[in-house]
Amino acid sequence: MFHPLQVREIERLTDDAVAVTFTVPPELRTTFRHAPGQHIALRRLVDGQEIRRTYSICTPATDEPVLRVGIRLVEDGAFSTYALKELAVGDTVEVMAPAGRFTLDPRPGHFVGIVGGSGITPVLSIAATLLAQQPDAHFCLIRSDRTAASTMFLEEVADLKDRYPQRFQLIHTLSREEQQAGLPSGRLDEPRLRSLLPALLTIDSVDGWYLCGPYGLVQGAERALRGLGVPRTRIHEEIFHVDNGAAAPPAVATPAHSTVTATLDGRSGTWPVHDSESLLEAVLRNRADAPYACKGGVCGTCRAFLVNGEVRMDRNFALESDEVDAGYVLACQSHPVTEKVELDFDR
Repeated sequence: MFHPLQVREIERLTDDAVAVTFTVPPELRTTFRHAPGQHIALRRLVDGQEIRRTYSICTPATDEPVLRVGIRLVEDGAFSTYALKELAVGDTVEVMAPAGRFTLDPRPGHFVGIVGGSGITPVLSIAATLLAQQPDAHFCLIRSDRTAASTMFLEEVADLKDRYPQRFQLIHTLSREEQQAGLPSGRLDEPRLRSLLPALLTIDSVDGWYLCGPYGLVQGAERALRGLGVPRTRIHEEIFHVDNGAAAPPAVATPAHSTVTATLDGRSGTWPVHDSESLLEAVLRNRADAPYACKGGVCGTCRAFLVNGEVRMDRNFALESDEVDAGYVLACQSHPVTEKVELDFDR
């Protein structure tokens, strides 16, 4: 469900990125109370076509929610172009309640974030919340940006260094610009991380790794960590951009007479699934309120429990392996393998 929220503030972060803060009215404070690391979906109509985009909340999680997101301009991006060039204070935007499972419930321990570009956004919320609420927690942020001028949330990260000098560690590398101090320039790819991480950290002492950014960086970081012996259960990922290296598999014909039965908000229905369409598309033709945002297998908004039948997912960049093992699927990426499939969006 979307709620109309007024834009309270727009702050220019870099030449191609802004932070947008929304006013949350008292009656919606519970609805928009977020866990550190969650995102919100924003919606607007363009020439009669609905556009939805998800953006991570960058502020700490508190009982009085401050709803602030970072938006970076994407080439030909329908929403990001609007946000940077047209959106103004006082405008109203349709906003969905916070969602997502790329989160950290604050607890004592040692945690590490490896981020690229705008991947800093949810990890900033995670680190700030953790350090504020857990005096026995430590956080190491390893971030990669193209240049110093393109780095989002510089002031916020510097503030964490000033407030928690003994518990917050920052390692910053630039891929297209030399730094006067710190690491040499270059990408944080798998070989570099495999040599860098043991020199910076005691790998076995880290309780959780949070990887966020472009597909290549996140996948490379995961391979590096697995190569260093880190259990998969300690690695948490969120993809911000999927590149051509993550192309979907070729389409497979839908079985004849396929149907999907879906339960949503306590109501169920059964409908036909057309050839090559996803289960989400089949549900949306009959239930416009079915949850979704990116339709790219990234945000996890369309997560549903597979009650019966068998499906094939084209992509999955949102569900953890234990969720898949438990029977959850992404409806936007799922196609029926059996003639009858049943989904439950309410679980």
